[in-house]
Amino acid sequence: MTKYPIGLQNFQGLREDGYVYVDKTAFVYELAQSGKYYFLSRPRRFGKSLFLSTLEAYYLGKKELFKGLALERLEKDWKVYPVFHLDFNTGLYTNPEGLVSIIDEHLRYFEKNYDIEPNGLSLSERFKAILVRNRHSYFLGRNLETKQL
Repeated sequence: MTKYPIGLQNFQGLREDGYVYVDKTAFVYELAQSGKYYFLSRPRRFGKSLFLSTLEAYYLGKKELFKGLALERLEKDWKVYPVFHLDFNTGLYTNPEGLVSIIDEHLRYFEKNYDIEPNGLSLSERFKAILVRNRHSYFLGRNLETKQL
């Protein structure tokens, strides 16, 4: 029986569980190779989260998930890069405090993973400390795969 991914937003789960997938991985490759900035603006329920999940799998070097897809053929030099997944789908942002709260939650998660004490720093200073710690870990060969909250 054909399985359709109604409401699924996780590329890895979709591929591993055998759901139908319309291959858009050539766009992932094009985006990754262009070296430009993109703003992904699409209507609700239009595949933004699934596309970002696909990008995440690509940058984490999960080559096995792309078997039989365009990206398997296009990418010749699979590398692993640090990925910071901050999911803003779950909050209700009717005021600035709601946004600050979810950002703080994400930062606390990463600080725990990187053994960083926030010590009263601003959100931007905390995020910078996380990026610096990750960079040092990455160049020392201790790339820590980030996980979604």
